[in-house]
Amino acid sequence: MTDTATTTLEIPGYREGTWNIDPAHSEVGFSIRHLMISKVKGKFERFEATFVTPANPLEARVEAHAEVASISTGEPNRDGHLRTGDFFEAETHPSIDFVSTGVRVEKGDFLVDGDLTIKGITKPVTFEFDFGGFGPDAYGNYKAGASAKAVVKREDFGLTWNAALETGGMLLGDDVTITIEVQAALQQDA
Repeated sequence: MTDTATTTLEIPGYREGTWNIDPAHSEVGFSIRHLMISKVKGKFERFEATFVTPANPLEARVEAHAEVASISTGEPNRDGHLRTGDFFEAETHPSIDFVSTGVRVEKGDFLVDGDLTIKGITKPVTFEFDFGGFGPDAYGNYKAGASAKAVVKREDFGLTWNAALETGGMLLGDDVTITIEVQAALQQDA
């Protein structure tokens, strides 16, 4: 069963308003199979996101951007290669963007649908979304925490570079898992 936007959910601590991501307590990461035997992980060092939470959580909206040039896998040569035309073309396509198109609940799980744009190509993507909770911090700010995860096919976004292995198979897997850990602060009225 899918709950629609006509259903209102009760979430303990939920408040209406506009929330800005706290980059010091958030992370935008990814992982991909490498050499067919392990996974390589990376993250984007610079990103921003805004969430708008109306009275009904199923009408919430999010817009997020990650700066491609800030990609970090812990290996500078690989990071440089990822910024080139073989992968993200950072100079031509400086950001990865997500704009939500809807929120729904299926079997008790929150799903956030939206449009993901990578390398100038936009595709629909669904993130599994898990609320961590809500509460005040030591400075009087009201915070929200959440995790999100989606799996995308990199070739759908024009990320087609790969290399054959002498032992068979390919250097890089097809699926990229995007993981997001978010802490956001409710904006105070001026």
